[in-house]
Amino acid sequence: MIKADGMLMIGSAGTNVGKTELACALLRKFSPSHDVVGIKVTTIAEKDGQCPRGGQGCGVCSSLKGDFCITQETDKSSDKDTGRLLSAGASRVFWLRVVKAYIKEATKSLFDIIGPDAVSICESNSLRLVVEPGLFLMVEKNDQKAWKSSSLQVKGYADRIVASDGKSFDLNLNRIRLTDGKWTLQTQATAIIMAGGDSRRMGTDKSMLAVNGRPLIERICEQLRGSFEQILISANDAAKFAFLGLPVVPDKVAGQGPLMGIASALNASDNELNFVVACDIPRIELRLVRRMLSEAAESGADIVLPVASDGKHEPLFAIYRNSALEAIDKVLSSGARKISDVFPLCTVKYIGMEGSLINLNTAAEYERFQEEAGHADT
Repeated sequence: MIKADGMLMIGSAGTNVGKTELACALLRKFSPSHDVVGIKVTTIAEKDGQCPRGGQGCGVCSSLKGDFCITQETDKSSDKDTGRLLSAGASRVFWLRVVKAYIKEATKSLFDIIGPDAVSICESNSLRLVVEPGLFLMVEKNDQKAWKSSSLQVKGYADRIVASDGKSFDLNLNRIRLTDGKWTLQTQATAIIMAGGDSRRMGTDKSMLAVNGRPLIERICEQLRGSFEQILISANDAAKFAFLGLPVVPDKVAGQGPLMGIASALNASDNELNFVVACDIPRIELRLVRRMLSEAAESGADIVLPVASDGKHEPLFAIYRNSALEAIDKVLSSGARKISDVFPLCTVKYIGMEGSLINLNTAAEYERFQEEAGHADT
């Protein structure tokens, strides 16, 4: 999989749903302050001379001579999708036509042309099979009855399904951010960083461990900024975390463990959905977080928990709806302290995740991660 944080990819559930209109709206918003490349991808199943949409077709597929072809659009007045992208403000626009079997090879050639760090807006479904973009949106019509097969292949990757009437969308474009060449989508949710533990196994405060010269909790905050409406720190020492410039929420009752920290922070949250994360998880997989948030929104579950490949679930890397507060308070009132005691009293949705999360619980784990992080930054 080719990683491209600078690419915002737009797929669609079918034809004529407003995909290009959304791409143009984003270009009009971001091109005045950023150099944004426009890309349109046309994937051809087989070069058999037949139109994949049926009928006579437009000749695009049958005219392809090799395995793929990349052309640059130069006519802003053209009514083709590529011309519309150029007119909307793209600095350059490229059209990739490719036989599906050669899409990875073609994509590498495309990145050779635009540059590996280019900021781009790309219209494609099939490219998501070989590229991991910074943000992947999929557009469907308000009355969409069925998704085409190429859309269903990548629907599970979508960071947001956008409903459209062909011209307008149920997406607030102000929630899309482009910072340091990376696309993010701000969700209507709160991130809660749990920093109130005593770090007994580590022997020192985990939240303040130095990673490349910065406290670990600062590293976590930077990964979350831009993706959440609100970020809260669950801790009892507000002065220690004042340098973050974020609200610090103390436990309502001290000495009752992380469950009390979750309860106190949920009470302080401005949003119904909340992402709770421990301060010893140095790498936040935002795609997984967005997937959990989407699952919580669609299913109405009180809690969404990721399950690692070894079967272990992660209660301190999970989504908690405010509706879970009643069950949490009931458990705390009973004198219990385990987060898992809450699960039987709530609707819990479990979702699988690849591998497992990195937790820095011991000095050895910290040293190993510090060495890996140092290599990654060189």
